[in-house]
Amino acid sequence: MRAVIQRVKESRVDIDGTVVGRIGPGLLVLLGVGEADTEADAAYLARKIAEMRIFADAGGAMNLSVQDVQGEVLVVSQFTLWADCRKGRRPSFVRAARPEKARELYARFVEEMKGTGLTVATGRFQEMMKVHLVNDGPVTILIDSEKTF
Repeated sequence: MRAVIQRVKESRVDIDGTVVGRIGPGLLVLLGVGEADTEADAAYLARKIAEMRIFADAGGAMNLSVQDVQGEVLVVSQFTLWADCRKGRRPSFVRAARPEKARELYARFVEEMKGTGLTVATGRFQEMMKVHLVNDGPVTILIDSEKTF
């Protein structure tokens, strides 16, 4: 499971001009599910993101988590995080999970995030979305559960 985490002042997802998810200060999580991912990956990644210290403390050091600052989380599915661009000019997505599995693990990840006590909003799985954000920093971090176990 791969995630791109962006610290934001605010973020929202629009589908056909309608806002379907919105947060204030917190994290935008772009989540990609791979074919080999499991519920353990979802649980690990949710806990890791909730506890990651990437918000500034009183001294300006990145020492606080999204939980510590009572931030919110917006989770958006993004299978393109599994793009393999090593050959040719068109990315291959063969390592991305099939939609049925990806939907299940995306939902599991969202539930795991909610289980941390955070306020969580989402986009809509397998929809064309417009994601708006105001970066804070910017702080952008890539996490891959395959590389951290």
